[in-house]
Amino acid sequence: MKVNKRIWIRSMLGAAAAAALMGGAWAQGQPVKIGLLATLEGPFAAGGADGMRGAELAVKQRGGAVAGRKIEIIKASSDAKPDVAVNATRKLVEQDKVDIMVGPLSGGEGIAVKDYAKTQPNITFINGSSGAQAATLVSPAANFFRFNTEGAQWMMGLGKAALDKGYKRVMVIAEDYAFPYSQVQGFMAEYCKLGGKVPEKAWVPLGGKDYSSVIAKIPKTVDALLVVLGGADAVNFLTQYENAGGDKPILGGSITVSQDILNYKGKRRDSLVGTLSAGPVADAYDGAEWKAFVADYQKNYPVSAGGFPSPSLFAYVYYVNMKAALDGLDAVKGDLSGGQAKYREALSKMVLKTPTGDVKLDGNRQAIGSTFVTEVVKDTKGNLFNKVHRKVDGIDQLLGMKKEEFQMGSRDVPACP
Repeated sequence: MKVNKRIWIRSMLGAAAAAALMGGAWAQGQPVKIGLLATLEGPFAAGGADGMRGAELAVKQRGGAVAGRKIEIIKASSDAKPDVAVNATRKLVEQDKVDIMVGPLSGGEGIAVKDYAKTQPNITFINGSSGAQAATLVSPAANFFRFNTEGAQWMMGLGKAALDKGYKRVMVIAEDYAFPYSQVQGFMAEYCKLGGKVPEKAWVPLGGKDYSSVIAKIPKTVDALLVVLGGADAVNFLTQYENAGGDKPILGGSITVSQDILNYKGKRRDSLVGTLSAGPVADAYDGAEWKAFVADYQKNYPVSAGGFPSPSLFAYVYYVNMKAALDGLDAVKGDLSGGQAKYREALSKMVLKTPTGDVKLDGNRQAIGSTFVTEVVKDTKGNLFNKVHRKVDGIDQLLGMKKEEFQMGSRDVPACP
């Protein structure tokens, strides 16, 4: 009787082990659900749509599957407001049961989603294109990864380029939220150190329609304007500045000269020619991997089907982050078990191959990478694009400063009036 009981116990244990193995194999072959969040409403709608294209392209390049597991994309939209982004993310995670999140688009949204990520420790969150410093620099979440450099890193090199042009005094006109604070900080950290002056800053609300009061107070003594506005806000400001007879040269924030802006139809469009800027992409970069990426984007999303002549900043950054999500899955052979611990370890150690060079992460899971100083030019077909002035490699989140001397960007920091 005892022998029979031992045999019965062994049989049951064996059956349980086999069931567990079969269950693991079954799970391994199930689709991986990836939530994809971008801003498809409000001032960044055009950029958000192109961000979606970039993410989709990364999936297409892998044939829609990784390690034998189909990639199922579940999309959601926000309007650049942090609470809307969190609500959309919550639905994807808690109702749609996604395994991985990619997004959001804008700076304040990124900070809010990072904070929400802390409540979902078994889900991995990978940034979309949010460029606010605080998303990874302040109270980082262990399960939030950003494989793109952020807004301050994007502006490195522009301060020197502005001074080389003779722009010794610059007025800042920027939207009043986290991402532009980062952009302005990245510009001013270098510009002020080299002797430039910023006597005036105008912080304007996101989604603004009337810029007449800002334009009226532009000092005659400044040599140029640093404009950090995106989407419809940039178009509205540029149009009104043109109509008011504005003649100050413009230095562009990274999203101010992205393809979604350079392709709007307006008189001020041509006067952007010659605008200096800086950011993670340059349309005319001659790297072989970049050219291949652009060709693939153009093939899949021609202008006739709603794409841009060259991928926008949003398309590129969403592509990079989705590629990281998929490369990480490949590294662990699609295994998301154990609260995704192996997957997150693979992401943390990854050296990501991107169209503009290798990217690695720091201890806060923030990208260390390259930026481009660019100038807007017009091609023979009348398209505007960004020509490379120079490429700056290996930019970390402290912008090369020591920790004790670094100050995060805000409305008032840095200052060099």
